[in-house]
Amino acid sequence: MDFRHILSEIEKTDPEVYEKLSDRRHILKSFGAKVAVAALPLAIGSLFKKAYGKTSTTVVDALNFALELEYFEYNFYHIANNVASLPPRTLIPAADQAGFLAIEAHEKAHVAFLIKTITALGGVPFTPNYYTDLTSSPPYIPKAYDFTGSSSTTYGPVFANVFNDYTTFLITAQTFEDTHIRALLGQLPDYSGNPLFAQVQQILATEGRHAAYIRLLRRNLGATETPAPWINNNIAPTSSVSGSNNVLQPFYNGEENTQQLIGPIDSMAGVTGTIPTLSATAAFDEPLSQTAIINLLNPFIVP
Repeated sequence: MDFRHILSEIEKTDPEVYEKLSDRRHILKSFGAKVAVAALPLAIGSLFKKAYGKTSTTVVDALNFALELEYFEYNFYHIANNVASLPPRTLIPAADQAGFLAIEAHEKAHVAFLIKTITALGGVPFTPNYYTDLTSSPPYIPKAYDFTGSSSTTYGPVFANVFNDYTTFLITAQTFEDTHIRALLGQLPDYSGNPLFAQVQQILATEGRHAAYIRLLRRNLGATETPAPWINNNIAPTSSVSGSNNVLQPFYNGEENTQQLIGPIDSMAGVTGTIPTLSATAAFDEPLSQTAIINLLNPFIVP
């Protein structure tokens, strides 16, 4: 994130706020391009609370929902990277371990970033159930989650071997990443006009890279998605794990939308005729509401 770019945009769009910050511009000059993203929230909270006054409850609520999702994914990957499974006693093949360790590190960094930001903005960070030690590192709460979905008659049979079978793990990871992206998209309007918008977009882009990496691994193992390895229409990923009646379908409902800000994309002229509906639906990830996301993930969260 380029913090100086954010300030430039504020100067353009809200001169009054920028003037309120002007007496602290000498402080802002110390924020070089190499400053870590995770180190910025405390400064952001201090400066922008002074400039804007009371912190928006909507923004804090959106950040807390993002934190809840990051805890969910961090613990999923932490378990996968450390599980003692069947011989050779690792779930993830050696060639893929570095990639998933990197993903776990990303999710952990997101957790830390969001906690600092929410605290700096005067909010109380979300904590998962059964999590009492706020200083533990890493923030690993296995009792808070059941990624096998054992409480659900729908998901239990599908995800039962998620940490014993690599194929099951990959399709579960892909589904969770796709859902996480839709969740963050659904919350983006809550950051409108806020300097944190850029940082949330950065997290969103990182989750997109995770999803792409997992798709590549599945494809390398022989998985074939029809008509393409990315989301087309509302077609859920298929495999022997998900079954013929694909229980993953609810995670992809709504992706068939073709109506965007400029109108129905599949009625627009393309290079060789009208843009096909499949291409129109593949062009965008569709947002999901917080309620929809919670309903999808609840079977994997211990009450």
